[in-house]
Amino acid sequence: MRSRRLVVSAAVVVAASVGFIPGLAQAAGPAGGPSAPVVKGATAPGEDLAKLGTADAKTFHSPKERSVRKTLPAAKGKASANATAQGAETAAGNPELGLVLDAKSVSAHGIELRAQVVSVAGATLKVTYDWGDGTTDGTDASPGQEVSLKHSYAELGEYKVKVTVTDTVNQAESVNELPLSTVGSDFTPYAPTRLLDTRDGIGAPRGMVQGYSAVKLKIAGNGKIPAGVTAVALNVTATNTANAGHITVYPGGSTRPTTSNLNFEMNQTVPNMVIVPVGKDGTVELYNGSWTQVDLVADITGYFTRSAASGYTPMTPVRTVDTRSGQGAPQGQVGGRKSIGVQLGGWYVPSNATAVALNVTATNPREDGHLTAYPSGQQAPNTSNLNFKAKQTIANAAVIPLGSDGKINIFNGAWAGTDVIVDVVGYYSPDSSGAFMPVSPRRRIDTRTSKWGPVPARGYLWEPFSTGEEGISGYVLNTTVTNTQSDGFLSVAPDPNTPEQYGDDTNVFPGRPTASTLNWTAGKTVPNLVQASSGGVNGVVDFWNQGWAPTDLIVDLFGYYETK
Repeated sequence: MRSRRLVVSAAVVVAASVGFIPGLAQAAGPAGGPSAPVVKGATAPGEDLAKLGTADAKTFHSPKERSVRKTLPAAKGKASANATAQGAETAAGNPELGLVLDAKSVSAHGIELRAQVVSVAGATLKVTYDWGDGTTDGTDASPGQEVSLKHSYAELGEYKVKVTVTDTVNQAESVNELPLSTVGSDFTPYAPTRLLDTRDGIGAPRGMVQGYSAVKLKIAGNGKIPAGVTAVALNVTATNTANAGHITVYPGGSTRPTTSNLNFEMNQTVPNMVIVPVGKDGTVELYNGSWTQVDLVADITGYFTRSAASGYTPMTPVRTVDTRSGQGAPQGQVGGRKSIGVQLGGWYVPSNATAVALNVTATNPREDGHLTAYPSGQQAPNTSNLNFKAKQTIANAAVIPLGSDGKINIFNGAWAGTDVIVDVVGYYSPDSSGAFMPVSPRRRIDTRTSKWGPVPARGYLWEPFSTGEEGISGYVLNTTVTNTQSDGFLSVAPDPNTPEQYGDDTNVFPGRPTASTLNWTAGKTVPNLVQASSGGVNGVVDFWNQGWAPTDLIVDLFGYYETK
């Protein structure tokens, strides 16, 4: 197991409620300055995410037999003097001239193409690459040489690469073509739609999911979701829970991972946003990790494919709505069964943004209910983004399509009022190049089994995810706090230090975040999806325990975003 550093701080800051890396919903709390006594741990590099993301990527091959050789016009009807001097075979115009092409994905937008030159002539040859996107490259090669070049495509999709080898001495050339596709995935928003509800028999036979069993949900070909879907954005809710347990969402037909997406207690309704790869059979599976039955609900808000659509751009979190102060909406609670409109496109995100990454918080609710975020221009769907109890403060990550006017609506499904907070932390648009790279779900942090134990009060744990890997802009994580001893909140932020700086004690204090990813009350286990920024090539992320007692932390990795 990788060891990691826990950093303890006596400093105090403003407390905050849940956020979507980092969220901004804040509650009153103490404040103070930085101080960081350090509990040292051995440095350890993060996994090579590029290798993880492309491990199962398709490879492409075109044999030499597909090469098309032709004699160049200057040599028709005669052989050159140089060719005559080289013998009968070369005088025939290098008849074996050809190429063997092999390609593989090396990043979300990039491929590596190897061209094996086949030639009986000894002269230097010219190899030209037409990448199929209007760009070309060229290099010299010797007979029998393998030439390897890498190329990054500005847009995801399918391309036909044409490689030409030219023998100017024998006035011959040969062309081989190789159809290929990029491996990264862009996002397409989908009107919030309920795909699964075991209470009503939507998406699966009616009836609760039995303990330690799974329900399979069709994604590809469901409604207007295309067959080539690679991942899906779902809001998953567990309800009618008879005992404590957890839900794991994973690609259909694959081995169930040891990760989890949400945890629940007896008689609790708990939602959590998930971004999960879709199995080769076009499904995802939802596993009930409790020994008793549970009802499951899943609402889609978008999906990913390997076709050019909308990439992701993280941004500095922006508070767009706080009904407590009247920011972005009329001051005062959103009334029961009422909606508020929020203008985002053209104000907080570009006018051509297709969807927004949000953190939606309900606070001070007067009775039990739920919130639904949805694009303007339509009726409120029968979906939900978070469920709340009276007097509870709770938040959930959300990815919501924008209406044609750049607005979203927030609907209060309770019969009494609640305050609503909306923070924007990123957006999807055609101009954004951040492509999603799903990986097999894997547990990256579990302090319950770490030699360091829980994250100490007012301290942080640093974790390298993609140290030194250029182009990786963020990670799709699920964070869970458990064994909580007092109220508190978790903040997640990129670290300015490298693992090497932590190793030789030259690291600087990263600065305590003033926002959070999730909050909890004593004794509760709370999850939330996090789209965490990489902070650049350092690729180190800090997880801050902003509470006043130690707490255990679990972090699962589901994928990452990579720019071209």
